[in-house]
Amino acid sequence: MKFIDEATIEVAAGDGGNGVASFRREKYREFGGPDGGDGGRGGHIYAVADTNINTLIDYRYTRRHEAERGQNGMGSDMFGAAGKDITLRFPVGTIIADAETGEVLHELLTAGERIVLAKGGDGGFGNLRFKSAVNRAPRQKTLGFAGQRLNLKLELKVLADVGLLGMPNAGKSTFITAVSNARPKIADYPFTTLHPNLGVVRVGPSQSFVVADIPGLIEGASEGAGLGHQFLRHLQRTRLLLHIVDMAPFDDSIDPVQQAQAIVAELEKYDPKLHAKPRWLVLNKMDMLPAEERQAKVQDFVERFGWTGPVFEISALAHEGTEHLAQNIYRHVQAQQLAEQASEELPDPRFDSAAAEEDEAPPFVPDADDPRFA
Repeated sequence: MKFIDEATIEVAAGDGGNGVASFRREKYREFGGPDGGDGGRGGHIYAVADTNINTLIDYRYTRRHEAERGQNGMGSDMFGAAGKDITLRFPVGTIIADAETGEVLHELLTAGERIVLAKGGDGGFGNLRFKSAVNRAPRQKTLGFAGQRLNLKLELKVLADVGLLGMPNAGKSTFITAVSNARPKIADYPFTTLHPNLGVVRVGPSQSFVVADIPGLIEGASEGAGLGHQFLRHLQRTRLLLHIVDMAPFDDSIDPVQQAQAIVAELEKYDPKLHAKPRWLVLNKMDMLPAEERQAKVQDFVERFGWTGPVFEISALAHEGTEHLAQNIYRHVQAQQLAEQASEELPDPRFDSAAAEEDEAPPFVPDADDPRFA
């Protein structure tokens, strides 16, 4: 299935049905009175986050979605039926924004989350609604209200715990294949990854995390060069970034330090918040270096790169060091999840009993001269 992470659609909720002006006309009933019913409500349009969907391809080609109109009211006190609602299913992580203003309306971050995208219009009133003691034969009726109509921009940001960064052919796809159940395309030429890939890494029976692999970045990516800039948004919700570096480039004139510096520069240009995320350095293809030269090359790289964070030496192809790295990633992700849960459970100072006592207003004392309390 083709990966599509952007789409523009138009949604139109159903219009409400019209009310009707009607009078009973039956034999032997001289004064039948008004019996016009109300129109039915127009159908709503709902959005649901579905874990079984991972692309917006359905909305790239089907752009207009319209709910059913409410039925008109009828005589004999019959109200119109409501229009049928429709439900649009989106991948978890979809951002729904107004296409004209760019305002974010909803973010579907939880599986099964259900929201109202567009509300159907209310039905109009029939003349039965206007009957009263002084208006026994009303002929008033109202039309149904129009349903909401919106032009929406859909943008998908995949939900992953860990994101992979690196130049083309750095070994990102090989790494995600080595540690997870993902099977992306792997070849000996650049840009074999054309769209993000997700993989679930299991480090125990009930211990796992999700890794996202995006196309490789090149210098100028933040300005549109290459493919990776189109998918950097998918790393914005990750808890950790792995910067994978090819330590054995095919061309001796290629300097891994310059490549790594270019990646960091493009990351900062694209989004400073993304640049500020926790980032680990993963030196890949170590098996292609002579054993006696490995430590010297690693030390030289770290010093020239000016790196002070965690460093891992692996060979994704030979599965060397990948298990150790996965275990460390899991512990980091778990620690961040616990920290996020603890911050969410902090008591709200507005409802703190001690703070409430301090901010409590003084008791009301009536004025003795006020005649209301004499």
